Amino acid sequence: MNKNEILSIVDHTLLLQPSTWEEIKVICDDAMTYQTASVCIPPCYVKQAKEYMGDKMAVCTVIGFPNGNQTTACKEFETRDALQNGAEEIDMVINIGALRAKDYDYVLNEMKSLKEICGDKILKVIIETCLLTEEEKIKMCELVTLSGADYIKTSTGFSTSGATFADIELFAKHVGENVKIKAAGGISSFDDAEKFISLGADRLGTSRLVKIMKENK
Repeated sequence: MNKNEILSIVDHTLLLQPSTWEEIKVICDDAMTYQTASVCIPPCYVKQAKEYMGDKMAVCTVIGFPNGNQTTACKEFETRDALQNGAEEIDMVINIGALRAKDYDYVLNEMKSLKEICGDKILKVIIETCLLTEEEKIKMCELVTLSGADYIKTSTGFSTSGATFADIELFAKHVGENVKIKAAGGISSFDDAEKFISLGADRLGTSRLVKIMKENK
């Protein structure tokens, strides 16, 4: 794949807590310039970003971020609010404690509920692989498949590490045909991006690739 093809599956991301609207606007401009898949931004900026970009770029935002231990009702409210403000894609964080406690019904029902709210909008499920055992990762592949969600996603980028090649390989072996894969966190070069794609990633969450393009330009 050439660099433009890789950029076309990137969620160009800025989720840092101190981010201002002026910084978010730069991310939006860059996403439109380099034709990324979406711009992934905090919920508080979704409405402004949608009004600013219109239909030129998809707006993605995060729900239950970054810890995932909000109640399901809170995540449902966040999702509805984001969609009403113009978000086309939702990246949600699972309740990791519930998964580790083997409360699989809770985890599954929460994902199902958010997918029902999303309807035909894309739902990506962040499982925070760096905090899970291999058994738990495989179980999440099964549960995400059952939930009807569109993507399984490795990481928030706010925990101990991000995406690994091994996790993408594992996902590719265990998710159902209806589930796509998003690698996120720590993707810092086009070579790494191409490797993730070759292993099965359909979407990449990063800001670094656009920065590389701007620096080279």
